[in-house]
Amino acid sequence: MQSVLMEKNEHLGIITLNRPKSLNAMNADLVEEFHRALDIFVEDEDIRVIILTGAGRAFCAGGDLGYLESLNDDKKRKAFIERVGEMTLKLRNCAKPVIGMINGVTAGAGVNLMLACDIVCSSEDAKFIQSFVNVGLVPDCGGMYLLKETVGLQKAKELMFTADVISAQEAEKLKMVMHVYAKEDLKIETEKIAQGAPMAIMYMKKMLNKSYANLKDFLDEEALVQTFCLGTEDCKEGILAFKQKRQPNFQGK
Repeated sequence: MQSVLMEKNEHLGIITLNRPKSLNAMNADLVEEFHRALDIFVEDEDIRVIILTGAGRAFCAGGDLGYLESLNDDKKRKAFIERVGEMTLKLRNCAKPVIGMINGVTAGAGVNLMLACDIVCSSEDAKFIQSFVNVGLVPDCGGMYLLKETVGLQKAKELMFTADVISAQEAEKLKMVMHVYAKEDLKIETEKIAQGAPMAIMYMKKMLNKSYANLKDFLDEEALVQTFCLGTEDCKEGILAFKQKRQPNFQGK
């Protein structure tokens, strides 16, 4: 793979969008390699946390406009946009936590891909823009769903209608990103997140992302999940480590 790089560091898998000359804009190669890389890390039992970032001075500038212009019929356009949307769906549905490590320019579908991550960390010089309206498009990659869910309806409309550029600090206030770090600290701080019991985090993600008809339905599933977790080796290790006043050594079992 060339448009996407993969790095494995013990229990951490890092996916890097790698088209720096185009600010990691999405074309068919990048999208397909992203799917392949994510599938590999999801299936790798050694990987507990996935980090998504970009090469160079950008995370992702959205769709590659030159590539989009080359799609000369509706069938090809629809197939590509559907495949881009599947990137968001796959990030949301994969069992492992995905941390967005946003290192620079983030625009269009890049913002929406970022919002599909479970937690987002940003460098202090990052900029964000929902740029679709500037080229006569609606937000894709799940943006209208995800941004409204994150910042509320009126703010989502404002950001999308105006294509205003917002800073990392404003994005933090809006909860689009959870943490803002100095550029030199971003990787170190991001890698500290979500290092807890893997199976417990898997079930947390599943239940937090799921809609329930009422509290009773939620509590019924909560009881089943917690009963299972209480019988895991990770729970036994966690309790023992607590008693021994040490850090637990979770194995995902």
